[in-house]
Formats: sequence, structure tokens, C-alpha cells
Amino acid sequence: MYQYSIYVRHCPSAQNANTHIERVQTFIPEEGNVCIFTITDRQFNDILIFNGACSVKVDYPIQQLELF
Repeated sequence: MYQYSIYVRHCPSAQNANTHIERVQTFIPEEGNVCIFTITDRQFNDILIFNGACSVKVDYPIQQLELF
């Protein structure tokens, strides 16, 4: 087991992701361990989910949210 919990945040750009990474770095407790990895939308779409003995390919609808 690599983690106790996973948190996901969508970032529309690498620059936006770096902003959140810098923010997380300021909140890490002295005894804490945090791993951050970034994946593209395409890589996220290719995630395989295993449930019991069979694998399930989940087709997430591609949604782009834009706020002005």
C-alpha cells in the first residue's frame, strides 16, 4: 500500500498545477509525507479499475469546464 488516502484536483494547465503544488508544500506537517504526481487528461482517461477478479474500463465523459 502506497497511500492512506488519495485526493484529486483537476488543473487546466501545468502553471495552475504548480501553483497548487507550492501551496501544498507550505502545509506539510513536520512529520508528514506527501507525494504529488501529475497526469494528463488522456492518462487519467486510460485508468484501469480492478474490482475483484475482473478489470473494468471506465469511460469517463470528457467534460471541459470553463469559467469566465
